[in-house]
Amino acid sequence: MTATTMAGRPRKRRITRSRVALHAFLITMSLIWIFPLAWAFFTALRPLADTITHGYLSWPEHLNFQNFIDGWNNANLGYYYINTLIVAVPAVIIVLLLASIVAFALTRVRSKINLFLLMMFTAGNLLPPQVIIVPLYRLYLLIPIPKPLSDNGLLYDQYIGIILIHVVFQLGFCVFVLSNYMRTLPRELNEAALVDGASILRTFRSVVLPLCTPALAALGTLEFTFIYNDFFWALLLMKSGSKRPITSALNNLQGQFFTNFNILAAAALLVAIPTIVVYIVLQRQFIRGLTLGSTKG
Repeated sequence: MTATTMAGRPRKRRITRSRVALHAFLITMSLIWIFPLAWAFFTALRPLADTITHGYLSWPEHLNFQNFIDGWNNANLGYYYINTLIVAVPAVIIVLLLASIVAFALTRVRSKINLFLLMMFTAGNLLPPQVIIVPLYRLYLLIPIPKPLSDNGLLYDQYIGIILIHVVFQLGFCVFVLSNYMRTLPRELNEAALVDGASILRTFRSVVLPLCTPALAALGTLEFTFIYNDFFWALLLMKSGSKRPITSALNNLQGQFFTNFNILAAAALLVAIPTIVVYIVLQRQFIRGLTLGSTKG
């Protein structure tokens, strides 16, 4: 039996209690997730004077986009966007490149230590970054870096230092995901490429890597979001405020005695735009990467 009747019309699904409960649950979860965003947008449209007069739980007399303009100018978001992209884009590219190479070696090159190496990369995901704050801070003050990459000769207070720490901490997760994904690809593809005279590097670049596009897109979206939203490492390993990422710009909008939450909400929405754009651009590949290879490997 197919899902259509003899007349070619789609058969109607029966409405059951379980389907009603499932849809009610999904709608409720969606509303719970959307509510903070909708409230932030509503707050961002309200003038501060109107909020002080009538309170947050009231309908405003005026709505405008002045808070977005003030948030952009007061937090200097344009400058901090560039700071963040200088860190996030190279970090994502390096992580995906290294992870794909390691995953290819673990899944396509037979070795007795493959399982041990995969366990080591996976175990790195379980290490809380807070436990290495002190030794890592001291290392960043001691490790010398050539002048073209560092203006003070150290990893501390440098973009390259933040990029490296993101690469190290995100590599294990990406290797774990990509290795599971590559296991779902037929080994016959590698064998056919070797028979045709392709080297291991050519097989990786021209055969395996193009097939991993959905997984790479999914990981790229997630990694960009993780790194873009980072505040911990930038606060710990960056001394110069002019080099810190955009999350610190939001922190700068909080005053010691007073905080304009309307402007803060507007700036937070502006900060979220790049991650939303990345998801929209890679949406189709992102969904495919989350679903393919989920039942094998």
